[in-house]
Amino acid sequence: MDGWTTITGMKSEIILIGPGRSGKSTIAELIYARTFLPHCSLDVLRWKYYDEIGYDRYTARVKLAEEGFWGMYRYWKPFEAHAVKRVLSDYRECIFDFGASHSVYEDDDLFSQVRDVLQPYPHVILLLPSPDPEESIEILNARNTYASNGQREVNEHLVRHHSNYDLAKFTAYTKDKTPEETCDEILNWVRSNGWTYEPRE
Repeated sequence: MDGWTTITGMKSEIILIGPGRSGKSTIAELIYARTFLPHCSLDVLRWKYYDEIGYDRYTARVKLAEEGFWGMYRYWKPFEAHAVKRVLSDYRECIFDFGASHSVYEDDDLFSQVRDVLQPYPHVILLLPSPDPEESIEILNARNTYASNGQREVNEHLVRHHSNYDLAKFTAYTKDKTPEETCDEILNWVRSNGWTYEPRE
């Protein structure tokens, strides 16, 4: 029977984190094709969770206009932490693809909230091009089309900040690998960590 199993008590979810254009959505779809675990994109689902705690689109637009992308980014942070907590409570047995900034928090309290909610999940995987942050930034910048210098600076900040590294249980470096090879690496790692699956025929 196709499907998945885990050792008793282990959560089966796979959570992919990383900066913009690191390959999260692509890898999630490849894992789905091999395991049948549904793909849940937080970038798609986030707005209903933001609205639960009073997200104001007008305020976000004002922040963007007056303070640039950094201003809007800072406004998003409490809503992003709330969305992480809520999506993990609403969905089970799936592959989570977090939006680029949903795993980076400058505020210690928000970071602690997200760290604590992710703690029971053994398969939190950071995707980066390279172990060298500067090389990762160069590769990601080549892949991205930024609307502003602020957006570029934010994505570079996501590479350098400690949050992703502290939250991840495993890091997959993608430089010089095909997406399929990265998918294989991740599935081999989760299998070695107590997770098994029957691939689709």
